[in-house]
Amino acid sequence: MCLKSAAQQIPSLSLRRIYRSFINTSIIYVLLIIYSFLGDIDAKPQQILTKVNNNFKINLNFDIQFVYLNQRKYILANLYPYFTLLGQSLGSILLAFEAINKCVPTVFIDSMGYSFTFPIYRYLGDCRVGAYVHYPTISTDMLEMVSNTVTTYNNRSFISNSRVLTKAKLLYYKLFAYLYGVVGRMAHVVVVNSSWTQQHIKQLWSPSVRIVYPPCNTTDFKQLPLEGKNELQIVSIGQIRPEKNHALQLRALKELIEKMPSNRSPKLIIIGSCRDSEDENRVKELYKLCDSLNIRENVEFKLNVSYEELKRVMRESSIGLHTMINEHFGIGVVECLAAGLITVAHDSGGPKMDIIIPNVNGFLASDSKSFSDILYKIVNMNSNQIKEIRIKARESVDTFSEQEFENTFFHSINSIL
Repeated sequence: MCLKSAAQQIPSLSLRRIYRSFINTSIIYVLLIIYSFLGDIDAKPQQILTKVNNNFKINLNFDIQFVYLNQRKYILANLYPYFTLLGQSLGSILLAFEAINKCVPTVFIDSMGYSFTFPIYRYLGDCRVGAYVHYPTISTDMLEMVSNTVTTYNNRSFISNSRVLTKAKLLYYKLFAYLYGVVGRMAHVVVVNSSWTQQHIKQLWSPSVRIVYPPCNTTDFKQLPLEGKNELQIVSIGQIRPEKNHALQLRALKELIEKMPSNRSPKLIIIGSCRDSEDENRVKELYKLCDSLNIRENVEFKLNVSYEELKRVMRESSIGLHTMINEHFGIGVVECLAAGLITVAHDSGGPKMDIIIPNVNGFLASDSKSFSDILYKIVNMNSNQIKEIRIKARESVDTFSEQEFENTFFHSINSIL
């Protein structure tokens, strides 16, 4: 996001509308007109506005000019099968050059995680630079996983099984973390979205970091009824990405089914967005896993659903499930709590540090057994226990409201405005 100095007064617009609507765009310039810079060069302005309204129920009833960037291909992960972090970071520099050639702002606020663009805006553009960090490009957790030879989606087995390759990757990560710290310290103001992110950014960038929880649509979801839910219907909300760990959800469901009597059959509805063919292939692999676990009839995928369909499923469901390890925050977790779902999240990251109070407004688990044990406990709770947790879950989300975000975000970046 960039603010041009020519504007004496910024219109009274909801920043949440900007944030939620353009979370996947590159750069936003705000004058008296909002300029949204994006790489979807085939998307027509009205198509974008319609999708925003359908998915978020946000009517962007002010003037927006879309400026298309042709160099977005250089920040796509599939362009860099190896040294992905470095490749995308260098690619973001090319993208920033294209953007700054089209408009030089006075205030530049990065909310996409492209910190390697900071030197360009600070020194070439003479801008005041702010950062709203959702997820550190590299974290100490990543260094620990490589050092401990843990196989994950970003540390493949052929590396974790090799001492030489592990040492080489660890050196690469350390050098990248150093560079990440150098560019990060070029920001005048740093804001993060959770305690987990704050912990890592403090170590890598600066000790002066403020938490501003992202805007969650708590108002709409709090209007959903707490009664009339299907006690055996579980819902998962999250993009179809490897780190969301949907496979863990399927294995936990399989173990839950094995615990249940034959006349009680739980159902898992996975709601997620598919960005491209890679995500579609991931869905196919998850279907194969369902078949191998013999739970195909118990799982339903709902992809790229409308906002109204999301609310309908939330209204009908009883349990929310979130399995990402070290989720930086967890907007989906907050939305489940607001909807009055009994929510089970992974015992790490934002859900653990900021959102879930175990056995009060939700539950935390760490593996398929603990997830299935807690799910089994929930479906066998009495109605009074269920009602008490639902009420406390709903009461706990006011800290994450859109209005709270607007107030704290503007206060946090006031020094560069």
